[in-house]
Amino acid sequence: MPRPGEPLAAFPFEALRRTPDIEAPGLVAVDAADRLILDESASARADAAAGEVVVIGDAYGALALGAAWDLAARDRRGTGRVRVHQDALMGERAIAANAAGLGLADVVAPSPALDAALVTGARVVLMRLPRSLDALRDIAGLIAERAAPDVAVFAGGRIKHMTRAMNDVLGAFFARVDVTHARQKSRVLIARSPRDGRAPTPAAARIDGLELRAYGGTFGGTSIDAGTRLLLSHLTDVLPGGGPDDPWLDLACGNGIIGAWLATRHPSSFVVSSDPSSSAVASACETMRANRVEDRVRVERADALEERPDASASLITLNPPFHSGAAVTDQIAPRLFADAARVLRPGGELWCVWNSPLRYRAALERIVGPTRQVARDPRFTVTVTTRR
Repeated sequence: MPRPGEPLAAFPFEALRRTPDIEAPGLVAVDAADRLILDESASARADAAAGEVVVIGDAYGALALGAAWDLAARDRRGTGRVRVHQDALMGERAIAANAAGLGLADVVAPSPALDAALVTGARVVLMRLPRSLDALRDIAGLIAERAAPDVAVFAGGRIKHMTRAMNDVLGAFFARVDVTHARQKSRVLIARSPRDGRAPTPAAARIDGLELRAYGGTFGGTSIDAGTRLLLSHLTDVLPGGGPDDPWLDLACGNGIIGAWLATRHPSSFVVSSDPSSSAVASACETMRANRVEDRVRVERADALEERPDASASLITLNPPFHSGAAVTDQIAPRLFADAARVLRPGGELWCVWNSPLRYRAALERIVGPTRQVARDPRFTVTVTTRR
């Protein structure tokens, strides 16, 4: 915990950890973009009153805890808190763990939802620019609608991940967008004078008889990706389980398409769809409501299948992701396979679709059980793995 008046320069960035993490070990939890955002926002944060600082998209806590460090040094009463939203559940937990380790847990207020409560009255918003322009549009519109009229938004990232289109998205909701000088291959966009704000609303589409809904940044958007389409075209009409005590599990559900497809095709079935992304969970909930199956499909925000007991399921479907933020990683799928193996009953089935070059079959055989190929096209492979 900082001493009164102790500057941000004393903040122990080196103490931050990425745990729990799913990427390669030994990676640092702070980068040059985080430091630049904090430096560029220093004077604005110094003028902000308690509770007027919001952080969005902070991966492991450098922004939120750097801002909280300053706040705690200025306000020993602890009456002000930094509001924080991180879409990824693992990132949210990393921030919480780092906050606890630095004695800053009481100065950080996590918000799982990207909603009005997060940004209402905010005068300073620090954020890492999302990969998706649709996600940026949702965030910028919400800030412009609900934040204070004099809000300043400091949105930064690594230059290699930034595009001029991001300036245009911010310019649609703010009258002024400035660009900082580059430093260590990072840059910050500073948006002021909000206008034409709007709360996020899900995009909508009807495809193959199903209603799809998706907020910005949700995998798949309002479409059925080619891998999922191949999986759905080969799921048999007779599947094990599906009752209220043995629901089908759709792991890494994205926009909820697989869960909605199962529930509409099998009117007496029950499904649990889960995803660690808060935008995906919100999108899947909207998809279930649009298809009028919300009474038989429960959507959970969870790390893999952590909410499910051992040996409790007869069927799991999975289209494993291979992105963690901007990074491409092969560490996600094996974790999901291992949790599927834990949750499946002996003889239970894991239906999986994956990019064929990833060659997951050996891992499925080793981690879960005997695996057979059901379908394959030039890009994707569908397999069914039976739990030993």
